[in-house]
Amino acid sequence: MSSFQEYYPRMRELADYLLNNPELGYKEYKTSEAIEEAIHEITPMAKAEHFCNTGIKVVFNNHQTKTIGIIAELDSLYQPGHRNADSETGAAQACGHYTQVTIALAIMNELVKNKRIGDFGANLAFIFTPAEEFVDLEWRKKQKAEGKITYFGGKQEAIKLGVFDDVDYCVSVHAIGENFDQRTIEINCDLAGFNFQYFDFLGKASHAAFAPEAGINAQSIATLFTTALAFKRQQLKESNQIRFNPVRIGENTESINVIPDHIRMGTDLRYFDAEYAHQLMQQFTTAAAGCSSALGGNYQSEIQVGYLPLKSNRDMNALVKNTFLDSDEIPGLIENRGYTMAAGDIGDVSFLMPTIQIGYGGWNGTIHGVDFELVDPIFVLDLFPKFVFNCILKISNNLDKIEAYRRTKQEYLEELNKMGEVK
Repeated sequence: MSSFQEYYPRMRELADYLLNNPELGYKEYKTSEAIEEAIHEITPMAKAEHFCNTGIKVVFNNHQTKTIGIIAELDSLYQPGHRNADSETGAAQACGHYTQVTIALAIMNELVKNKRIGDFGANLAFIFTPAEEFVDLEWRKKQKAEGKITYFGGKQEAIKLGVFDDVDYCVSVHAIGENFDQRTIEINCDLAGFNFQYFDFLGKASHAAFAPEAGINAQSIATLFTTALAFKRQQLKESNQIRFNPVRIGENTESINVIPDHIRMGTDLRYFDAEYAHQLMQQFTTAAAGCSSALGGNYQSEIQVGYLPLKSNRDMNALVKNTFLDSDEIPGLIENRGYTMAAGDIGDVSFLMPTIQIGYGGWNGTIHGVDFELVDPIFVLDLFPKFVFNCILKISNNLDKIEAYRRTKQEYLEELNKMGEVK
């Protein structure tokens, strides 16, 4: 019996606990405590580095010049309709992050139990990161205003704090939100980057029947702006890699017989080309200014920087595929999807260094939906962790086959600042 099989009951116990105790980002206190307890069960002398209150980093020093980071995400998302949701916060493990934790711990257990660290051609850093899901935004805005965080994404904050300064390559995993007839993994799938852009359109209230000429209709400005962005879609470069969706946000407090003087709108912008996205945000702002001016009103704009695109490293994924071909325990492989417009802050890590995200099935329902659930725990908690262990082992001993790069933390922070500069 392998160490992964032996450890399976403990991982099933922990997975059940995390599933039924979901927490939103930067608030994963019970999750973090349970993980640290499991780490010290594996290796009582482990030195855990803490960051962002709930984040944990444990390094296994193999006296090598390079370090591979193994990332697992701590948080849940807001999905109060899920059967395992927290009744008070609405948090739910409708994303599968809790199994990332068990996968990382199973790998760590094999590393320690069978004294495998010497087999690796790199040091290994296990990094449990908070706040991947871009939710609970009003609370995070308050935390930012109070100086407690700078970025809404946990990996963004960790990069700023230097958690990744000594890491050269990163491996992450994520549940695939699809049903499969066989046990399946996915490689070579890139993720989009995204920003949010908000616009307040300002008019002048007046009696809609008695004195319509005295008003400036903010709703009309917003409608004109929506039309402008609809026409903008006709002029997009690489339109299959751009998404934006302008919507009205906030409460509807207007009276029917009063011309509205304030309408708030927001749009996401999902992209792969950061420079092109920056140009589009400027064009959105120009459209807002023109539509406001055309009807005699005004506008204000605000940008919320999201995540950068994940460009999954093809050299590392080639080694993952070799591992897949050497094994007969997992029959299904997806390697040609190319990209998805979903996003995650693993993209921010890929800006710094070669990074991959291996997808794994074993689920039913809709990811992020009320019905998302684990249906193949043997695969997800036993077979897949062993597979990922072997992938990392192969990568660590073939670093010369990977075209490496390393951007600095300062370059990264400058990129984020640039994405928020549009006026």
